[in-house]
Order: sequence, then C-alpha cells, then structure tokens
Amino acid sequence: MFPTNQSLKSKFLVEGALCLALSLILSSLKLFTLPQGGSITLEMLPLLFFAFRRGLKWGLFVGLLSGFLQIFLGGYIFHPLQAILDYPLAMTAMGLGGVFPNHKLLSSLIAGAFRLFCHTLAGVIFFASYAPIGENVWLYSLIYNATFLIPSLFLSAFIALILWKKLNQAGV
Repeated sequence: MFPTNQSLKSKFLVEGALCLALSLILSSLKLFTLPQGGSITLEMLPLLFFAFRRGLKWGLFVGLLSGFLQIFLGGYIFHPLQAILDYPLAMTAMGLGGVFPNHKLLSSLIAGAFRLFCHTLAGVIFFASYAPIGENVWLYSLIYNATFLIPSLFLSAFIALILWKKLNQAGV
C-alpha cells in the first residue's frame, strides 16, 4: 500500500531513488559478460532489498523505473516489444521480492524466475537465430539467460538477506 502520510511518502521516494541509482551503477559493474549479451552483476541487490523493506507495490514501481532508465541509458533495443520484455518487465519483476514479506528467499526466487521468463521469452521471439540448428529455441534461450541470471540472483539475494537481517538487528 502506498503511504498517505506525506513525510513517509517522501522517505520511500528517497530510498527508492537511492536504490534505483545504486542498481544502475551496479549494472555497469560486470563480474562476467557473455559473448552475445547478459552479464553477472549485482544490479538486483538494491531492488530486492528495497522490495523487502517497502513491499510489493513500491518494489514494482522502482523496478519499473529501473527498466525504463536502463533503456534510456543505452539498453540494447532490437524491437520495441523486446525492449519492454528485457527492461521494464524484467526489472519490474524485482519488485516481487516484496510479494511474501515473511518469506524473503521465496519472494526473491519468484522475482528471479519472472525476470528469467521475460528474458527467455524475448530470446525465443527475437533472438532464435542465435540457437544452433536443430536446438530447441526455448531450451537454448532458457539456458543462455540462466547462465547469468541465476548467479546474479543468488549473489544479490544472499547479500540482500544478510543486509536485511543486520539492519533488523540494528533496529533500522
């Protein structure tokens, strides 16, 4: 639920903007890059953490903004539908980190699965020509995208969960 208290709204917006900026910075710090695109990064970390902290609606909102900003800051656009799948929809999925407030790991896995689905679908529709002849396009796209998204998700979720526990212990 979006807060009605103006002071609380402002606090959420500032936190969201900080997490959004941090996500964009972390997206450019690539730990590993695949030849045809896709990288292992920690860009999901601040988005998941924000969704843990502020819930589903705010998490979805900040994830959506992240996806649009990635497009505007140089996202690879082959087709408008591909851009929507690979950026706004895929990054909005990170807001699903707030879907089950008491089950953050499960929420993180759901968020990652939805993001993987968005990238896999974009791969099947728009990049099927990269699959070897005779290879199942769905399987090829799933494996290709999973090679960078799964490690990125596990690193990000692991760090987000640790931060969450430490901040709760500190009473923040």
